[in-house]
Amino acid sequence: MSAAADNASGGKDFIRARIDEQIRNGFDPSTLQTRFPPEPNGYLHIGHAKSICLNFGLAEEYGGRCNLRFDDTNPVKESSEYVKAIMEDVRWLGFSWGDRLFYTSDYFEVLYEAAEKLILDGKAYVDSQTQEEIRLSRGTLTEAGRESPYRGRSARENLDLFRRMRAGEFQDGAHVLRAKIDMASPNIIMRDPVLYRIRHVPHHRSGDRWVIYPMYDYSHCISDANERVTHSLCTLEFENNREIYDWLLENLGLFPSRQTEFARLNLSGTVLSKRKLIQLVSEGHVSGWDDPRLPTLRGLRRRGYTPEAIRDFCSRIGMARADSRVEYSLLEFCIREHLNRVAPRLMAVLHPLKVTIENYPEGLVEWFDLPLYPERAAGGSRRTPFSRELFIEREDFMESPPAKFFRLAPGREVRLRYAYYITCVRVIRDAGGQVSELVCVYDPESRGGEAPDGRKVRSTLHWVSAPHCAKAEVRLYDRLFTLDDPDDVPEGKTFLDAINPDSLKALEAALEPALAEYGADSRVQFERLGYFCVDKDSAPGRPVFNRIVELRDSWARIAGRQS
Repeated sequence: MSAAADNASGGKDFIRARIDEQIRNGFDPSTLQTRFPPEPNGYLHIGHAKSICLNFGLAEEYGGRCNLRFDDTNPVKESSEYVKAIMEDVRWLGFSWGDRLFYTSDYFEVLYEAAEKLILDGKAYVDSQTQEEIRLSRGTLTEAGRESPYRGRSARENLDLFRRMRAGEFQDGAHVLRAKIDMASPNIIMRDPVLYRIRHVPHHRSGDRWVIYPMYDYSHCISDANERVTHSLCTLEFENNREIYDWLLENLGLFPSRQTEFARLNLSGTVLSKRKLIQLVSEGHVSGWDDPRLPTLRGLRRRGYTPEAIRDFCSRIGMARADSRVEYSLLEFCIREHLNRVAPRLMAVLHPLKVTIENYPEGLVEWFDLPLYPERAAGGSRRTPFSRELFIEREDFMESPPAKFFRLAPGREVRLRYAYYITCVRVIRDAGGQVSELVCVYDPESRGGEAPDGRKVRSTLHWVSAPHCAKAEVRLYDRLFTLDDPDDVPEGKTFLDAINPDSLKALEAALEPALAEYGADSRVQFERLGYFCVDKDSAPGRPVFNRIVELRDSWARIAGRQS
């Protein structure tokens, strides 16, 4: 059994358990057919990754097939830009659809012919009410809807009007095609749902050939049936729509695709609503759809998240039938787990404080061959210079340290990783009274970071050689929102009021020279600091690194202090 099939209790999730039961009852798993059906009207986010991993994962596990099908029935919001981006994201996650690429627009003629059949069978009619009149006549949860005054049109009249709708004789909103079901149904969706509407808008694939476009509830099930999808998997908000899905397949006599709903991903500390993501981008709260603070796959990719980590995350959260909220820290745990295995480790100083070793020979430069993967015997190495002038992290020094501060202080000895023991002997201040430089001495006998007399120190610091370091911009990204639920704000506020003002800090950092050689999308560990990724904004001689995640989960501690 694959890892993706496991849930938190160690058994299979309800979808896989159901498929296994079908197999025991004679279902041939090689005929299993799923599909991932995104609308090409935006960029994919981490919630879509859950569906991608489920649909493509099931096909892989059971030897079936998975289609990529674009639900392109609303030309007002769709574009080929989004189609291209979605395909890139699915491939990046590690999945392939082979020759199974489809568009709902491929079936426009099939969908139209099915609508004519419903009309001829007396199960659909052209309604000439306005959109507002239709809305008001639907009724409520406790009150039945009212039949349209046009519901009694003859099949001949409906067919004539529908064909004229297709021919472009009418303006937008003049007519719609509705299913004739039951205006008293307890399921409001079944109260004569709209199947087609008029839209005089060019389509990104069919151009001006069509001016009527099918609604999602109508096109989706017929497209599934046309592709012989055996398991149509969607999120819980479509649970009530299953009744119209089944009604249409039954009344059109089509392949009996079966819809199953699962809980959508609700991730703490962020928003996955397409409307809210659009607002964040369009109003300039973030830099674009690939802003590393966004939960879009493009943002996560630019941040430095790996496909392996995202697939692991989707496997760990499993499939459930009830909505719940997943902690963002689990996603961070997954990327730490993956990068801990694959990321090389080098040294960088984010808040440089100069150290001069006064007893180190002037002009001398030593080159250390340091391991890229300290825990591997044959993980490769890089050459790192050591000189009289170094940079250490400013927070690694305190002039009057508390009892449990074991890093550098006046008169205290520490280890420089892989190099020497040093002791601080003097502090230099700038004109404003701030510490600007430390004067230290080193023990020449401690080369490699071990003293020959066996004495021990309680702290090891990372460092870079000041004359040799590479300068870089380092962007420290953090959670975009200060709340686990950005919508849980006081009355009169919106999710925008929960934006974290410290979600991005840009620093001028000092890096060991080898780090300047890493190209875009390279992921590394800055020792003691966290995992970082080379950003696309990098230029020759001017790298830019994004912080992916810290070495440990600090958010819980920060949130605890704030509360």
